[in-house]
Amino acid sequence: MALLLVVAAMARPADAAAQTTPALPSPLRLADAIRLASERRAEVEAARARTRAGEARPTIVGALEDPMISPAIDHLPFMLNGADVSVTIEQRIPLSGLRGHRRASALADVDRLRAETTRTALDVSLEAASAFLMLHERRRTIDLLNEQLTFARDVVTAANARYAGGNAPQSDVLRAEVEVARLSATLAALGGQGRAAEAMLNASLGLETDTPVPPLAAVNLDRPLPSWPAVSATLTSRPELTAGRADIARAAADVQVMRDMYRPMATVRTGPSYTMADGRGLMFMVGVSLPLWRGRLRAGVAEAEAMRAMADADLQAMTRMIEGDAASALNELQGARDRQLAIRDDVVPRARAAIDPAVAGYAAGQLPLVSVIEALQALWAIQVDLVVAEIQVGLASVRLGRAMGSYEGVAP
Repeated sequence: MALLLVVAAMARPADAAAQTTPALPSPLRLADAIRLASERRAEVEAARARTRAGEARPTIVGALEDPMISPAIDHLPFMLNGADVSVTIEQRIPLSGLRGHRRASALADVDRLRAETTRTALDVSLEAASAFLMLHERRRTIDLLNEQLTFARDVVTAANARYAGGNAPQSDVLRAEVEVARLSATLAALGGQGRAAEAMLNASLGLETDTPVPPLAAVNLDRPLPSWPAVSATLTSRPELTAGRADIARAAADVQVMRDMYRPMATVRTGPSYTMADGRGLMFMVGVSLPLWRGRLRAGVAEAEAMRAMADADLQAMTRMIEGDAASALNELQGARDRQLAIRDDVVPRARAAIDPAVAGYAAGQLPLVSVIEALQALWAIQVDLVVAEIQVGLASVRLGRAMGSYEGVAP
């Protein structure tokens, strides 16, 4: 019984860890990585909390000032045979739209914070997508190297057979074994790089770095490229532009706030009072502030108008830069797609076609072993280039999605 209790106690931490770290879907798709990053990353949660804090601000700034309660002794004779006393409640009330304009400024801040949350989600999703594609490249390259290593070992077997039959020198066997050793060393190095890529993917998803990463789903590279008008039409929804428009709205509201300062502030004071001569009564007072220092008020308005002009210019500049970023991303995707298709449809078939003649020539004693190895190395290098080209297409696709402000329908 005691042994069972010990085993159960030791199992609880593992169970708790399993509950706090949910398993990744298998196979893990690129869309899954993008979604999980936007859901789990602490940066996004911090941005959401900041937005929730900002959402409370309009109520705070749009409220009246707290009233003031003032108990007072209005007259205390030296003989201490009584006193005139009062209790007043004072409330300041702006005689302009000051409260509404302050609330409008705070609401614009909320819009900017929401846009910042969207921007943060897009950025962490791009990091996760890049980490996913890098791990995909490492695993594809490892699989390719395993195939190459199997083929190289077959070449060693063939060289040994020819050497045993007296049809090839021992140098052929040694040269083939060198190729096997080279590939084995490269494969061992890639194993460490693959584990590093897994740790980076886990970190980009907001998980523990040693979380097991399931097999990755193949990336669809055959999606049609969007046209520039379609890309351009989506740019208005970029969170950076939304934040820029919110800054303009806030600056415009701040201008109105400063202009409201030209209007006076009313003060209302009322409450019960007591005098020794007349007994109980009611006290009532109305006061109005006098905004006399016009230089200070004009300076405040000028400052607010300058800030609005700056927000307008910033939005224009940001719009141009975002358009250039999107156009650049679209052209980079087109270039990456052209290179990937050229390697896949033209270069790889030519490299494969050179393998069989080289192997047949070596088997017939017409070609040296080095010709076979060179043909194999050329094919292997081109296959690695194809993997890299495919990953570049994937990276260019997600970068275009980031430039458009949405990965929907763009990320492969």
